[in-house]
Amino acid sequence: MGMDRKIKKKTWTTGRILGIGLGLLFVSFILYSFLFADNRSKLNVDREKITVSTVSQDIFQERIPETGIVMPSQTIFMDAIEGGVIEEIVLESGALVEKGDTIMILENSSLQLEVMQRESQLYEQLNIMRTTRLQLDQNDLTQKGALAQIDYQLQLLEPQYNRFEELAGKKLISQRELEEVEEQYEYNKRLKDLTYRSYQSDSISRSMQLRQIRLSEDRMNRSLEAVGRILNNLVITAPTNGLLTTPDWEPGQSITPGERLGQVALLDSFKVRVAIDELYLPRIDVGQQGTWNPSGNTYRLEIYKKYPTVSEGNFEVDMRFMGETPELRRGQSLRIRLELGSSEEALLLATGGFFRDTGGNWVFVMNNDESKAIKRDIRLGRKNPEHYEVLEGLEPGEKVITSSYENFGDNEVLVF
Repeated sequence: MGMDRKIKKKTWTTGRILGIGLGLLFVSFILYSFLFADNRSKLNVDREKITVSTVSQDIFQERIPETGIVMPSQTIFMDAIEGGVIEEIVLESGALVEKGDTIMILENSSLQLEVMQRESQLYEQLNIMRTTRLQLDQNDLTQKGALAQIDYQLQLLEPQYNRFEELAGKKLISQRELEEVEEQYEYNKRLKDLTYRSYQSDSISRSMQLRQIRLSEDRMNRSLEAVGRILNNLVITAPTNGLLTTPDWEPGQSITPGERLGQVALLDSFKVRVAIDELYLPRIDVGQQGTWNPSGNTYRLEIYKKYPTVSEGNFEVDMRFMGETPELRRGQSLRIRLELGSSEEALLLATGGFFRDTGGNWVFVMNNDESKAIKRDIRLGRKNPEHYEVLEGLEPGEKVITSSYENFGDNEVLVF
């Protein structure tokens, strides 16, 4: 019987090789998972339900959206110059008026009596002045008549005196007769001189008095006209063409001097009153512009008046249209984009709902084949209604999800 031969056991059996291979494959998988695999949390997303915007290099103009209210460019207020009781209301609030139209009639008996008394006093003073002027004129005529009489006497005495002097030289008349004529002649000469000097002095004084009288008469006549217009103040008329707005007055109500009776708003031109957050007070000034875009049209507006007083956290500015003015109605609201500062080139990202969820600190950026979007930290700067200014984290041409991230949770990768 032959001896049994010991069979040598194989070291590398098929099963062992297969086991070692599977072990190495598992270890490699574990190592790859820890070292190389993308372990970030992922979420499958429908590409059609998101908004993607491309980062661009373009001109950035910082703008803020504000609401303006259309108002008449000018409103003229009506205040009562004189008090009284409302006798008749001719035009009600809301009426379209023309300049000079009667709106309201007041009645004031005591004022009417006072006007009559003042008119009487002024007429009396005017009559006194006219009497004084008449007396001065009469005095002037009297002095002129006296001078004329003296000249007449001299015209008679001078040739008589010359004849008597000649006759006295021939001893045809007595010396006494010559002396009498000479005395009369010399007396009239002296009288003329004195009368003329008196007339000159009186003429200067009379001229000054007449000038003062004329000035006083002019003042009195103006006062008389002004007194007459006092009663006109009881008839309230429209100061200009426009839309009348008044409180709810009723006949018989008392009106005090200075009380606001209403206003008339011009309807042929408008301004836009804009309330702006006080945060922008230092950055807003006269001359800055904005745009209004109704139905695809663009209208430019300019700030022409700034009210620096802050009320309830806002201050106000008045704007007017530059160039063409659209059809507007009083009280209409306009959504205006107000420009802040000058425009400059910047990296821009479109505005969207993402900012509400991220605060502008990070976004989802699409990869090259747009099969997924990966979370990335960024830093944003200024904003206008269309764009954010990108300061860090993005490059021109990259595509960013700008719609809301509300349904993305804490995932770091979105797969489409």
